[in-house]
Order: sequence, then structure tokens, then C-alpha cells
Amino acid sequence: MALIVHKYGGTSMGSVERIQNVAKRVAKWMRAGHQVVVVPSAMSGETNRLLGLAKDINPDANPRELDQIASTGEQVSSGLLALALLREGVDAVSYAGWQVTVHTDSSFTKARIKSIDDEKILADLNAGRAVVVTGFQGVDPDGNITTLGRGGSDTSAVAMAAALKADECLIYTDVDGVYTTDPRVCEDARRLDKITFEEMLEMASLGSKVLQIRSVEFAGKYKVKTRVLSSLTDPLMPLDQEMKSGTLITFEEDSTMEAAVISGIAFARDEAKITVLGVPDRPGIAYQILGPIADANIDVDMIIQNQSFEGKTDFTFTVPRADYQKALDLLKKNVQAHIEAKEINGDPKVSKVSVVGVGMRSHVGVASKMFRTLSEEGINILMISTSEIKISVVIDEKYMELAVRALHKVFELDQK
Repeated sequence: MALIVHKYGGTSMGSVERIQNVAKRVAKWMRAGHQVVVVPSAMSGETNRLLGLAKDINPDANPRELDQIASTGEQVSSGLLALALLREGVDAVSYAGWQVTVHTDSSFTKARIKSIDDEKILADLNAGRAVVVTGFQGVDPDGNITTLGRGGSDTSAVAMAAALKADECLIYTDVDGVYTTDPRVCEDARRLDKITFEEMLEMASLGSKVLQIRSVEFAGKYKVKTRVLSSLTDPLMPLDQEMKSGTLITFEEDSTMEAAVISGIAFARDEAKITVLGVPDRPGIAYQILGPIADANIDVDMIIQNQSFEGKTDFTFTVPRADYQKALDLLKKNVQAHIEAKEINGDPKVSKVSVVGVGMRSHVGVASKMFRTLSEEGINILMISTSEIKISVVIDEKYMELAVRALHKVFELDQK
């Protein structure tokens, strides 16, 4: 008998029929003798609907009240799932995050989990019940309901698995695992049987939408065995078959993983590039440029500073496209004169493409192969960034899909 955490996304909980299928799947695991904790998201589209209502009433809504409103979506889906399980003959009970308790900080709309009380959950499990706990939410030290930000149910599930020392955390989604790249961009994309936490973390941070990045960080930190698999399959499929489906995210590298130099191609469409030209090459210049950007709560990704020439240097960095104009205006109005920059310009139509793989540690030539492939396709590289298991380039947006397909082919990711 194992303790398993199931997480179901909004699509999986998107209708009464799908909730009933989730109940059938959970009941199957329970009847096989396993203890199951289920962490459901709100029904598909419900969180957007609730927040839309709040914005209609008050466009400048208080974050505390937004959390109070948004958290109800998960409470509804949890109660419905518990009812469906009871109808399946499974003793079940549902809890909101503040009832368990999931303790968080007070950062409304983007709270972080600090701890989870497991006593009540373990008592129910030992009594033979299926326990349904709302994802995406918790409670702060003052008793206020908080939410964890978009994708927070993934983080809730992995955190729950860590707190309960679960044998495995199963993330059920509308896709059947992690792919070498987005199948909508490259038809030869292939589902991976397994991927390391390091690779998955890089893929998530570089644009892969399969898992929320904080959940991967949590899984890696607490060594939570995690599997991504589809909830749209037959809920009554044989358990041994389901346990081997999807993609296992593991913290153990093996020779097979190293043999595959590259595991996947990640990309981010909505990037923008800003360049500050002719700034004095002196200590503290990077902070003078990026400090105001950070103060404005704008994320900075890739950064390049050119070699100094006659005491001057150029400084280039990328930001999310949605923040491009805000960052550019901030620099031109408040930074350019202060740092005596010659010029500030940018390009809001760039994309980032990355190759990821733990095999890079033991293989040479990955960068040259990547750059040669892009050159042969006539794609100019604007920026380059590397880590031990990743190489990222910024290119013109119009070449992004071509670059993904070319790199997927040259690294033979369509091959098993």
C-alpha cells in the first residue's frame, strides 16, 4: 500500500462528467489498497470568471479581497469531487486550505507555502477515507485566505506530497506527459518516459507550460517523485498500465539520460530586448540600470555586457514583452541622463529558444552544433546565455518555429 497524491487541473475538472471520471479514477486507486490525497484545481475558466467579476466591480481591487474571491473556485471543485467519490462508494472528505492547515506568508495573490499540518489528513487516511484538499490556496498568520498565484495547484500538490512523505505525486493534466518540444510547433515532438528535475526546472523556466516552475523547485528540493500523465484516458484502465504512463520526473540521473545529449527544446515567444548604449564602464553601472527595473517589479532574464572600449560599454537584457514599454520608458525618463548613456533602444519582437539536457555535462560540441544549425537556416543570433545543462539564444520572433524544428531534427529528438 502506498500513499499517493493526485493533482487534477482545471481541464480535468472542467465538467460534471469529467469530475465523475476523476472520482472513478481515484476510487480505482483506493480499491487497490492505496491511500489517496487529491488536490483539484478550480473548474476550467472559473478563476478567470471570478476575477473578472471582481475587476468589473472595482478595477483597482484589493489583493486580499481578490484572494477571498478566487479561492472559492477550488472549494467548489473539491466539494463536488467529494460528492462524486461518495457516490462511487468511497468514503471521502473535502477541506479548504485554511482547514488543513496550509500555512503561507501574507503575499496576497502570490503567497508562498511555509508549512502544512498533516495530522488531520493522516487521521482521515488511516480511517480509510479519500482526502480532497483545495489547491492554490492557504492561510496567512493573521487568518487571511491567500492564493499561490497562477499554476499554484501544482505547487500545492507537490508540497502536500512532501509534507505527507508520499510515495509519488501524480500530476494529471490534459496532455499525456512532457514532450521534447511543443507538438503544436513540431509534429515530430516525442513524449519523454522520464526527465531529471534539473532538466524539467530548466524547461519550465524557459517556457514549457506543462508544470509550474515553483512546483518543480519544490519537487527537487524535497525529492518528491513526480509523474505527469493524462486525465483524459479511460479512468478504469489497468492500474499497472497507468502507473507506467506519462513522464516520470526523477532526481536520479543514469547512463541512458547522459547518452541523450539533449532532452528537449524549450522556447518563449513573448520576449523583448533592451539595449543601453555607451554607458560608463564603472563599478555599479549594472545596478544603476537594473535597480529601477527591479523596483518596478519587472523580471529580467538574459543579460549581456560588452567589453569596455574607451571607458564605455553596452548593456543588453531581456524582459517579458508585456513589460517592454514600461521598462523602456522607465530607463529613458529616469536612468538615461543619470548614467550618461548615449542611447537606449529595444526590440519587442524577439523570442528565446533553448536546448536542454543533462548530457551536456559529458559531451562537447553542443553549442557549435546549435549555432551551425541556426546559421544554415539563415537565423541570426542576437544574444546567448548558457548554464551547465542549457544553451539559450535570443532570435527574431519570425524565425522561432523554424529554429525549434531545425534544432529538434539535428539533435535527433524524434528518435527514441
